[in-house]
Amino acid sequence: MKKMTKTAKIRNLFAKGKDVTWKTLRTKFDLQSPASMVGKLRNEGMMIYENRGSKGVSYRVGTPSKAVIAAGQSALFGAQGYTA
Repeated sequence: MKKMTKTAKIRNLFAKGKDVTWKTLRTKFDLQSPASMVGKLRNEGMMIYENRGSKGVSYRVGTPSKAVIAAGQSALFGAQGYTA
């Protein structure tokens, strides 16, 4: 049986829909830079939001807002009269 990569394990963790702390990514998955992994997953198309609070940084997967979608369309296709 093929072993899952760290990226696949973390993608599955985010898919559960719960908040994932920076500390969890750092310790459980032995990542030197959790923010780098989050950036990689964002580049793959996951909409990951960062929450900073008194207990530290946590991440969660969410649905992009209309404004984010409009900005993406504008970046790809130029301004064509889209409004958010």
